[in-house]
Amino acid sequence: MRQIVVVGASAAGLAAVETLRRDGYDGTLTLVGDEPHAPYDRPPLSKQLLSGEWPTERLALRTPADLDALGLDLRLGVAATGLELADRTVHLADGTPLPYDGLIVATGVRPRRLPGEGAHVLRTLDDALTLREQLEPGRRLAVVGAGFLGAEVAAVARGLGCEVVLLEPAPVPLAHAVGEEVGRVLSGAHLDRGVDLRTGVTVTEVTEDGVRLGDGELVEADEVLVAIGSLPNTEWLAGSGLAVGDGLVCDEYCEAALRVYAAGDVARWYHPLFGTSMRVEHRTHAAEQGMAAARNLLNPGARKPFAPIPYFWSDQYDMKIQAYGHLRGHDEIAVVEGALDARRFLAAYRSGGRLVGALAVGMTPKAIRPWRQAIANRSAWTEHRRPGERAAELT
Repeated sequence: MRQIVVVGASAAGLAAVETLRRDGYDGTLTLVGDEPHAPYDRPPLSKQLLSGEWPTERLALRTPADLDALGLDLRLGVAATGLELADRTVHLADGTPLPYDGLIVATGVRPRRLPGEGAHVLRTLDDALTLREQLEPGRRLAVVGAGFLGAEVAAVARGLGCEVVLLEPAPVPLAHAVGEEVGRVLSGAHLDRGVDLRTGVTVTEVTEDGVRLGDGELVEADEVLVAIGSLPNTEWLAGSGLAVGDGLVCDEYCEAALRVYAAGDVARWYHPLFGTSMRVEHRTHAAEQGMAAARNLLNPGARKPFAPIPYFWSDQYDMKIQAYGHLRGHDEIAVVEGALDARRFLAAYRSGGRLVGALAVGMTPKAIRPWRQAIANRSAWTEHRRPGERAAELT
């Protein structure tokens, strides 16, 4: 292969091009990004950058000299608009055709939106900087969606002296991801700090004065953040022949078609360890998958299935939340260390007869790290669910 194109210039795309160079690829390597910025880190957008703790410069994933050393054909500020598999060509918004011998799709996701105008979303550096300008003491922020992103922004806004109303359609925030008991614990931290948390409510539109609920009530706010999930950026692949379904569908090697691989938030691949197809939107995962896709593309005769133990973290107030594994769809939770009411605990997750996940709140990384290997080893639940441990059966 003499021409490789990587579409998407965030963590996954950067990891892919660096891996290709590190593993000996010396041909033309094009990195395409729809934002004008060089690759930067996204998790701090809702935390350190939004709070003003970090300057913008600190988010850069690599220095200009590091990027120059990769010898890239770097195309920033231009989106990919189409793909022709037959003649192996990516088309850009500026009309440029990019022929390739190998392609890695790492186009990520974009925020879901609500009807109406004037709401903020938080995905890009520019989004975060725009929102940060509005978070002044005494201003009222309505956050629609109490998932991890919405919860992190609510925590930062309260720390900056804003009034915050947090609106969530589910009875318990994050219950679908971490279970009801853990979801209640995390919600309690917001209530303790004066957040007006309203669950079981539906927001139908954004208005000039705030947001309108499904029952007609107007929730007034100076600013509105919509954090109701994301959509994979796959529209540019329409008509390409690639399988798309909540992401670009890939096999266990991250391959979507011959010499076409995917990585990061946009990739839906078959995970052999958990026996299911999944799409993971976490920073660590994006870099790992970018490396795996690059190696499998470059060395087709020595491909390896991509079977990581997903990891994510979140910072909310003084709570450090860390998790390994595939927690969604679990059958049971057991608190194996600490206590829920102290907001310092480690919980294990069961699916069938196996340990499939672990989540820690207020614990050191050292406390949860051994659970990663236990999940990778397909450990039996009985090895970790000891008599006397508190467990919560979930329906």
